[in-house]
Order: sequence, then C-alpha cells, then structure tokens
Amino acid sequence: MTPWAIGGIVFLCVFGGALLGMYLRTRLSQHHLSSESKDLVRLGVGLIGTMSALVLGLLVASAKGSYDTQRSELIQMSSKIVVLDRVLAHYGPETKEARDHLRRTVAGMLEQFWPEDVRRRGEKEPAGAGGVGEAFYDKVQALAPQNDAQRSLQAQALGIAMDVGQTRWLMFQQGDSSISVPLLVVVVFWLTIIFMSFGLFAQPNALAIGVLFISAISVSAAIFLILELDQPFGGLIQISSAPLGNALALLGR
Repeated sequence: MTPWAIGGIVFLCVFGGALLGMYLRTRLSQHHLSSESKDLVRLGVGLIGTMSALVLGLLVASAKGSYDTQRSELIQMSSKIVVLDRVLAHYGPETKEARDHLRRTVAGMLEQFWPEDVRRRGEKEPAGAGGVGEAFYDKVQALAPQNDAQRSLQAQALGIAMDVGQTRWLMFQQGDSSISVPLLVVVVFWLTIIFMSFGLFAQPNALAIGVLFISAISVSAAIFLILELDQPFGGLIQISSAPLGNALALLGR
C-alpha cells in the first residue's frame, strides 16, 4: 500500500473519530458532560497525547535515520566507484575492458535504483545482478601485473570493488521497511481517540469542524512523511541520483 493510500486511511480514521465525538455529544445526557467528566477525559487524553508524541518522534527518527543511512551509503559507493576507475586507469590500457564493464554496471545500477517504470522502484538488486558484479571482479582478478606497481594497483582495485559490492548488497538488504506496522496502527488508534475527545467537547459548528479537518490533515501528513522517508528511492522525498550520475559521467576518462 502506498504512503498516499495509508495517509488517506489515517485521515479518515482521525477525522472520522472527531465527527463521531460530535455525534456522541448530541446523544449523551448532560450529566456525562459535566465538568468532572471533562476533567477526567482531559487527563486521559493528555496521557494518550504524550504517548502518541513520543512514539511519533520514534517513528520520525527511525525513518529519517534509515533515509540518511542509505543516502550516505550511496554517496560513499559513488565516490569509491570513481576511485576504482582511476585506479584501473593508472594500471594501464589492459584494464579497458574492465573499465567498460564497470561503466555498464553503474548505468545498470542507475536503472535499478531509479527506474522509469515506477512499479520497479525499490528493486535495487534484481535477479542476476550479483553475477554482473562478480564478472567485473573476475576481470580485475584476471589481470596479469608485470611489476610491483601494477600488483599494488590490482590489489587496491580488488579491495575497492569488494567494498562497492558489500555496500550494494547492504543497501539491498536495507530495502525492507523500518517502520513497525503494529506500532503505526497503535499510533493511529491513539490519534483517533484524541480527536474523538476533541469532537466530544466541541460545539458542532463550521469553525470547529474546519479546525478539526485541518488538524486531521496535518496529522495525516506527518504519517505520510514518515512513510515517504522510509522509501528513499521512490515517492516525493527520494534520494537524488546525482552522486551516482556524476560518477557515471566521470568513468572512462
């Protein structure tokens, strides 16, 4: 389910809770709306509001942390790819085939991370891509160094290629959502209760309904942003392809 759909469901739950509270206000007898009852409800809702704020903060921190981690890994991988190409260039013209293979591999990675077909977004490591990386590693390992300088450059290239491969698979393994679905459901339930209490003690007029409507949109937008941050290679808040694109432009020079 997309973040847009989940955000819409959250809005319906929260704003629906507020309208339900307004409806219950018209059905409850007056002694249920006494000052003592209002104070008790405010205390309970205050406790729920505090818990909701804490859990929402944890969800934001988790989603932002996952986003920043993958962005940092992408930048590091892009820089290592450029360094790897320069190391192969210093090795000599024998590495031309390997460098061409590296360029094709990076172009394929761009397509995997930011495919034109939105249905493939997030498919960072399709079947068989591991073999492509292994083929490049085998080409570098098959080089026959003629002196100590070339042996050193080959060893450096193999080490960097291994680091790039590890980072690539690490990003693939991090593709699963970091947001706990049960935790998200509990937060939405708490928010619904809070808004129900708002509607319970609000006069059913246009101003009150408008304020509750805007507040429900704001809360839903917060959940939407959390889910968007948790999908860093798709949606509105996605990681830029510039680092990998810049690396591709520098390869082979």
